[in-house]
Amino acid sequence: MKRNPLARISWATVFLIPALLHGQVREVRITSSIDGSEQPAIFFAPNKNDVPVPLLVTLHSWSADYRQKLHKAMEDHCVKNGWAYVHPNFRGPNRNPKATGSDLAVQDVLDAVAHAKKQANVDEKRILLIGTSGGGYMSLLMAGRAPNLWAGVSAWVPISDLAAWHAECKAKGRKYAREIELSCGGAPKASEKVDEQYHKRSPLTYLPKAKGIVNLDINAGIRDGHSGSVPVSHSLHAFNSVAEEKDQVPQALIDELVQTAKVPNSHVFSGKDLSYGKKQPLFRRASSKARVTLFNGGHELVASAAIDWLIQSSK
Repeated sequence: MKRNPLARISWATVFLIPALLHGQVREVRITSSIDGSEQPAIFFAPNKNDVPVPLLVTLHSWSADYRQKLHKAMEDHCVKNGWAYVHPNFRGPNRNPKATGSDLAVQDVLDAVAHAKKQANVDEKRILLIGTSGGGYMSLLMAGRAPNLWAGVSAWVPISDLAAWHAECKAKGRKYAREIELSCGGAPKASEKVDEQYHKRSPLTYLPKAKGIVNLDINAGIRDGHSGSVPVSHSLHAFNSVAEEKDQVPQALIDELVQTAKVPNSHVFSGKDLSYGKKQPLFRRASSKARVTLFNGGHELVASAAIDWLIQSSK
């Protein structure tokens, strides 16, 4: 008769298994506090010690899920430097009502933070968030939905207004228009109920709540909307929603930046930011705790610049 190999495992070994999982990047399941479903995530907790560590939450892009490697540089930074790290699914690709900034998706991100805090000694003053494209969209939404949680939110090439982006995608025949409709129940102006969904799921609805509270860094490549899918107006309007009136970017300048993909000489950023490498900032504005940068690029993330900013962010 064959013996069950598990019978050889002592109780001491069983109790050691959770401890051995610390220090390893692994897939976990996190129970949703809304609907009780088991939601997947990639998670890392450094070996436990008495010193609180930063927690970095990364959010996947529009058409991806928690298995995406877009933010691998951030994961590697956390492993190397002993930060806690979590990459939640928040209902996967943004093409259904349960995803795309829904209450379920928002809570999934908050549940992921709660899970990390149970598993690691997290520094409450260093809970950080980053996302790119659709993840940038969700990062802006989370900044407004939970402003007191985050020490810093880094949003790259984000969408800030779903109705506006729907119109832009529709005009250029991009698939995202249909995916937004699947998420919100139809096209804008189809009904009051549909319009409410666009409003409820758009970061601009909530971002004013983050003004003066969240360290917010918004970035977009100057050619996005031309060689990419999200016009820089989304980043600039997001910045304006949390900036002091005197620091806001005028609409006429926003229109020019979107149309020409060039920064007028009178508005060119005169400094140099080594963290951006060859993707140097061309335009930058700051106000209170917010900053917006248009860099020499398209629809992309500059990982070195993102990491540099996150390292410096704390409450």
